[in-house]
Amino acid sequence: MIPRLALFPLTAGANELGHLVIGGCDTVKLAEEFGTPLYLFDEDTLHRKCAEFKGEFSRRYPDTTVLYACKAFINKALARLLKEEGLGLDVVSAGELSIAQSVGFPLDKVYLHGNNKSAEEIRLALKDRVGRIVVDNFQELEMLDDLAEQSDFVPDILLRLSPGVDPHTHQYIATGVIDSKFGFPLGKGEEAVARAASARNLNLVGLHFHIGSLIFEVEPYLQAIDFMLQFVSDVKLISDFHFQELDIGGGYAVQYVLDSPAPPVAYYAEAITTRIVDKCRELKLDLPWLVIEPGRAIVGQAGVALYRAGVTKDIPGVRRYVSVDGGMADNIRPALYGSVYEAVLANKIVNGKTEKVTIAGRFCESGDILIRDIELPPVATGDIIAVPDCGAYCLPMASNYNSSLKPAIVMVKDGRARLIRRRETYRDLIDCDLT
Repeated sequence: MIPRLALFPLTAGANELGHLVIGGCDTVKLAEEFGTPLYLFDEDTLHRKCAEFKGEFSRRYPDTTVLYACKAFINKALARLLKEEGLGLDVVSAGELSIAQSVGFPLDKVYLHGNNKSAEEIRLALKDRVGRIVVDNFQELEMLDDLAEQSDFVPDILLRLSPGVDPHTHQYIATGVIDSKFGFPLGKGEEAVARAASARNLNLVGLHFHIGSLIFEVEPYLQAIDFMLQFVSDVKLISDFHFQELDIGGGYAVQYVLDSPAPPVAYYAEAITTRIVDKCRELKLDLPWLVIEPGRAIVGQAGVALYRAGVTKDIPGVRRYVSVDGGMADNIRPALYGSVYEAVLANKIVNGKTEKVTIAGRFCESGDILIRDIELPPVATGDIIAVPDCGAYCLPMASNYNSSLKPAIVMVKDGRARLIRRRETYRDLIDCDLT
């Protein structure tokens, strides 16, 4: 097996032409049919990742709900698949909620998050009777109570607390530390519980935390669980808070490069559920309903970006650049986070000879570099470069920088590809403009 294929969707392989195959589809032919840049999702990988999270956690802790974190990527086709799998949704905007509505997603399985929810978003959530509203701060708590009074719906709410835990990840995706824009800070939790429990139009059912993304260790989760359950034990002494639900967020890692394997889902599930049971027993607390929110860990490996190689530039003794027809407009993560990716040549998947190249994007920024100094077979203009682990955050953060067109997306399964989002047109770029 070619080592880098382990980073691709679970159905990845090579055919007799030496081409990369995913979901039974020749990716070189996909690039010809749909154009590039092209994003593809492997349906089998998506189903298997959903089943893995449901199975590993519920086997150990039956009272578990799995919510998919839509911020990683959502569209109508994926929402339908998640509905089929019986997952819930973690949404952070009216836009994400509207996508759920468009496919008839059961809205009682939708949780609304966000650190600065608008009144419009809250009214929509109340109108649609979403399953939970996760309250992030005191201003929101007051606004939500007022708006709920004007509706005929008493929402179930969770309070998001910042546990002050360092998840050992990039500072931009660490969300549970003390200095964070998210959640009620340390020292304000008791006041938040008291005010939420006394609100006439709200039903406080539990607590939420999310410590960050790409967390390769379980210890930060365990520290946060200890903090939250100890907080529950302490606050019960001074309030009548009936603690029913603990939402521990997401952040489960995926493998982006060969030398950095991610722990299996079972590793997280065993450590997390064991700690909840043990800590509740120690503190004499009833076991709460557990909610987890994987996003990247479900869609990351399922997604692949295909680019066509264009011009090359050799700087003797320095570097060889290969420019592609995409870049930071469809994947800003390398420029934003310093994220590192692997790649293969989809049309030369079994070629043994390699050279070191840097994959550069086509946009007018020196920082538009997708992959630095990667060993690939000799790259020629027209070759198809396939980048794995592009299912999460690439497309949601895509832009029209340089008035570029956002890429098409296809879903592949059993040798068939279906378009689940068309490529933008130049007309799309100007339709919202007024003169």
